[in-house]
Amino acid sequence: MQVITENKNGSLVIVTKGRVDGSNAPEFQEALKEALKGGERTVVLDFENLAYISSAGLRVILMFAKQMRRENISFAACSLIASVKDIFAISGFDKIIPIHASQKEALATLG
Repeated sequence: MQVITENKNGSLVIVTKGRVDGSNAPEFQEALKEALKGGERTVVLDFENLAYISSAGLRVILMFAKQMRRENISFAACSLIASVKDIFAISGFDKIIPIHASQKEALATLG
């Protein structure tokens, strides 16, 4: 798993690559926590290169979503591949987290 952060016009984009599962969920959680230290008010989780996410990874995302809401930070996920999109739908995460087809769309919506 690899987490890359970048600032795009004042929004934080967090790109996750590889797999997020029980073996690396703590590292994923720490990477998300570190990424938020920049103070951005909008965050996009870009999962275009996320091949798989387990329940442990979903738990990290749920905790992240709760933190975003507490801190009044706008956030969304984008670019989910079909298998990850299915996991989000089955788990109900598509009802909790705004999901967009592309990073560009997510950034425009959060704008």
